[in-house]
Amino acid sequence: MKKRYENVNSVMNTKSFRDMMKWTKERWNKVKDLSVNIEQCPNKQIEKIKENRSSTSYTWVGHSTFLIQLNGLNILTDPVWAKRMGFQKRLTEPGIPLADMPEIDIVVISHGHYDHLDFPTLKKLKGEPHYIVPEGLKSIFLRKGYRQVTEMSWWESVDHKGLTIHFVPAQHWTRRTLTDTNTSHWGGFIFQSDEETMYFVGDTGYFPGFKEIGERFKIDTVFMPIGAYEPEWFMKDSHINPEDSVKAFLELQAKTFVPMHYGAYRLADDTGPEALERLYREWEKRQLPKEQLRVLMLGETVM
Repeated sequence: MKKRYENVNSVMNTKSFRDMMKWTKERWNKVKDLSVNIEQCPNKQIEKIKENRSSTSYTWVGHSTFLIQLNGLNILTDPVWAKRMGFQKRLTEPGIPLADMPEIDIVVISHGHYDHLDFPTLKKLKGEPHYIVPEGLKSIFLRKGYRQVTEMSWWESVDHKGLTIHFVPAQHWTRRTLTDTNTSHWGGFIFQSDEETMYFVGDTGYFPGFKEIGERFKIDTVFMPIGAYEPEWFMKDSHINPEDSVKAFLELQAKTFVPMHYGAYRLADDTGPEALERLYREWEKRQLPKEQLRVLMLGETVM
């Protein structure tokens, strides 16, 4: 029997058929404006990032996909360029066309859900990337012909050409088929160089682990999910809302907050603009420094 993975404090994400029907009924009664979407950056630095091997940078492609350039390495987080997610058409084009991406050195996968692990995208990546995946996912990569794969458990770390990568807990779940629920793990990644530390949170609900992660690492930049939280009675164990994402940021004691996981796919009832509005409102309510919040347009690069 395959191992089944759990969350910290054994928080369960299971929902019943009755819960699903309740959510479906609620959704029919909601009116959402899907005509307003996240903007594309008008001044994309595609050529600069293709040539860059010396400066630290990060570029938001969309959803949970970032190109992070750190310690001379090109790192991709949860690469997904898919035009559809199930029956839902992608709401926004990726910020950088896949064909315009540079050669990739490292790909990290936070978990096995299709909006975070898209094998058709991986097939088209340039270079010969090393894949770093949660425990339980390596076997599917090997079956598909990938050989440079490292599997990690929570709190494990690996070194890659001077960069230390740590796999840290998140509160979520995963499934790719009807029978493999939670047979692989989930989590986030810390990228630690001599000069800078970045934290890609992955997909998560709010959980006590943020405080422990903040105590273990001195984090400069955190890539934090803020979307797919509505209805909250259904989603809160798996997806963090904007207010709790700010709470988590403060517990992490990080310097810069970069929001993600909103505006690309309609995975829940909230919209990208709604998530951002709530994030801005909470930031202002807590009177946090404006310079610590870095909201990116699609394809925007911070260098």
